[in-house]
Amino acid sequence: MRKVILNTAVCIVAASFVLPAAINGFFYYKNGTSKTLSEGGIITYLGEDNSSNTVQNTKEEQYVIDVPKDIEEYIVGVVAAEMPAAFEEEALKAQAVAARTYAINKGLPVSELIENGGQAYCTVDEMKSKWGDNFDLYYEKIRSAVYDTQGEIIVYNNEPILAVFHAISGGKTEESENVWHEDLPYLKSVDSSEDELAEEYYNETKIPVNTAISLLQSNYANLKLTEGSLADQMQIIERTEAGYVSKIQVGNMLLTGLQLREVLGLRSSNFTFEQAGSDMIFKTKGYGHGAGMSQYGANYMASEGSTYKEILAHYYTSTDIKKFM
Repeated sequence: MRKVILNTAVCIVAASFVLPAAINGFFYYKNGTSKTLSEGGIITYLGEDNSSNTVQNTKEEQYVIDVPKDIEEYIVGVVAAEMPAAFEEEALKAQAVAARTYAINKGLPVSELIENGGQAYCTVDEMKSKWGDNFDLYYEKIRSAVYDTQGEIIVYNNEPILAVFHAISGGKTEESENVWHEDLPYLKSVDSSEDELAEEYYNETKIPVNTAISLLQSNYANLKLTEGSLADQMQIIERTEAGYVSKIQVGNMLLTGLQLREVLGLRSSNFTFEQAGSDMIFKTKGYGHGAGMSQYGANYMASEGSTYKEILAHYYTSTDIKKFM
């Protein structure tokens, strides 16, 4: 791991720090207490050979953060895996900044990020297999998007955010507390109605009734169902403001839409259902948990002329972009 040091007129000795990967942010430590990324000071990046470059700011404090070696090459692999290479360049840049922020939030070496970093990742060989004759074009396009935004991360109150993203929203993005039960002020519900234009916005999942019952009862041992229609024993009780199911009664149990989505393998928790003979049919809107940046929405905004910074500002409320090297 490489260190980025924020030096200032106040001399503070930095010890060896472990950076937590917490859902509420990635923290910077000063004398053992959590601190935010400084608005000012001199940001110094120390290379492997102790070479450095600096950016002048204003505050007089020092912080130390760990930056994984080869972080940018890792982000190339993430963007290649997470977003279609045919997407607009500004959308790819937005994805690069979001993926970099998410990785920095984890605070892990690249090897561990690849294995357990929470983001998909493609090796160069996998890119060649996936893109075939388009490899050179797409690889250079994605690499340019990553290095054009090199070192940039999204911050809220000067702390790198939990920069989650998803494929397609249900027309509005979801608030963090409805997904992870924690109110993150930068993950608010915002309009993404253009997602309705996506080919995969609507989806139907057909599941045999017996299979659905088996899956539910294997995951919830206390679930009790009677004979007869399964659909008649299910009722959507509450939806979030963005339209996702927050509470659904299934037999004698009250579940969340996210729980039902996970058990039955639905594309999103924004759904309706009906029973047709021996099958349950779930009609979903969007694809993914719905929080943070919609990738399709980002691409639509880019196609309409929005920059990557405008895209990120739209999906991550009241945030800024800062550069750590």
